[in-house]
Amino acid sequence: MIAAIVFGLVVGALLGLVGGGGSILAVPALVYGVGMPLSAAVPSSLLVVGSSSAIAVLPRLRKAVDWPLALIMGASGAATAFAGTAVNKMLDQKILLLVFALLMVLAGIRMLLPTTPREGRDRTPDGRIRWGRYLPKALATGTIVGFLTGLLGVGGGFLIVPALVLVLGLTMARSVGTSLVIIVINSIGGLASHWGRLDLDWGVTGAFAICAMAASFLAGRLGRNLPDVVLKRGFAVLVLIVAAYVAYMALAA
Repeated sequence: MIAAIVFGLVVGALLGLVGGGGSILAVPALVYGVGMPLSAAVPSSLLVVGSSSAIAVLPRLRKAVDWPLALIMGASGAATAFAGTAVNKMLDQKILLLVFALLMVLAGIRMLLPTTPREGRDRTPDGRIRWGRYLPKALATGTIVGFLTGLLGVGGGFLIVPALVLVLGLTMARSVGTSLVIIVINSIGGLASHWGRLDLDWGVTGAFAICAMAASFLAGRLGRNLPDVVLKRGFAVLVLIVAAYVAYMALAA
């Protein structure tokens, strides 16, 4: 139970600070830190990350969420989460954990590289969306992230935030808030796809979720005052460390 509390605080803090990353740590934390089997860790992670993201987005609801983009990506992602879950049932756990580690490495490296936000590129001077350019990119990004949500039990924030900045041109501040809304939608879709075969330790999952929600709310308020570069680099290093550990444990199993 102590492990669930500690990891819940870490996962919630990451979600609140950078709009992602909590889910990429939640699965290995539940598997190796708490001792859950992967089959239970995936839906538990979705429950924890979805509820924590809903709390973390509260301080950002008014000014830091691109609602059209969040709803488009969330809807397309929730649909493909079911396909990811179907593939999850067909693959060996070791393969899934190695894929998970690879994605963590790629995400960590990408977050260490500089980014140049280009907000407004898909909008007219008066603020209206250029749907011909905007919609295809939003749908494609949401579809990929949703599939990974079902496959690996992640909310997708570690992919959503870079995609929002690099592909869709949002600033980091709006990417964080928008990412949290998309994670909530994706987590609901992913959890629904597991609903018929849930076998969770509700005591451990509940403790993990409550601590994550409390930490995400506090970190969300704190994160608005910290430099983006500090948060991104610190998170990237942490992700790379965890990726190495997950890969080692998977290969040694």
